Amino acid sequence: MILVTGATGIAGSHVVRALLERKREVRVFVRDPDKARSLYGDAVEIAHGDFADARSVRAALAGVEDLFLSGADDPRRVEWETAAIDAAARAGVQRIVKLSSLVATPGSPVAFWDWHGRIEQHLCRSGICPVVLRSSFFMSNLLAAAEQVALTGLLHAPAGTARIAMIDPRDVGAAAAAVLATEDHDGRMYVLTGPEAISYAEVARELSTATGRDVEYVDIPADEAERAMTQAGLPAFAAEQIATIFALARDGATQTTTATVEALIGRRPHDFASFARDCAHLFAPVAETAGRSA
Repeated sequence: MILVTGATGIAGSHVVRALLERKREVRVFVRDPDKARSLYGDAVEIAHGDFADARSVRAALAGVEDLFLSGADDPRRVEWETAAIDAAARAGVQRIVKLSSLVATPGSPVAFWDWHGRIEQHLCRSGICPVVLRSSFFMSNLLAAAEQVALTGLLHAPAGTARIAMIDPRDVGAAAAAVLATEDHDGRMYVLTGPEAISYAEVARELSTATGRDVEYVDIPADEAERAMTQAGLPAFAAEQIATIFALARDGATQTTTATVEALIGRRPHDFASFARDCAHLFAPVAETAGRSA
């Protein structure tokens, strides 16, 4: 039995689907059983719970051999995931595949990267066989800008000319399933990226091609980006952290690519052009309402 946490999230849902394609027995740990059932029907076993509820974590781990560990970017992430690792050790889980970030370093100026680094350290000390998947920036993160692009044709970001080895979350799911399907990867750490590092200007060009309309990238100052994110409802802490990530990206922290995904899944990972085509309807121009008086 494989337990997948974060199973209704962006990465976790792709992990579940890829495991089901491989005919694996999957249990999902979710806060919303109805959402999980709508996604997977009866193909999975559902464990209702939350990382903050230790009892539900223990119940979800019963009889589990492998755990895919992924949680939300929450200030309690280290507490929650390390406690889940400890519970897994007590439950006799044999292997934990931890979804981490491209840069995972305790003490990093990016809190998200610090959290992942600390969790990785705890996992390696747990006595359970670890596999760490350090994933690059998800292409799907750009969906947060889809409405703005659809309305204005403008893509705003404080990215400068930074090149980012973006990855399609479908490839993250496929890679994780490949690792979970065999024991050949025990004790390994893999860096998962897309096939190329691209700039936001190139992102805009691919969106233009996919949508058939001109999309223009607008480089904006970090403080302006933070204000825009908070005005859109993002917590100030998260907005500050994202601005810091962009600053490090401008310094080259996100431009390295690897061939790891292809080695794990036997095909080339999706490029951004493919992602843009698949999501073009979300970025396409908003049609004028038909309800206007003639």
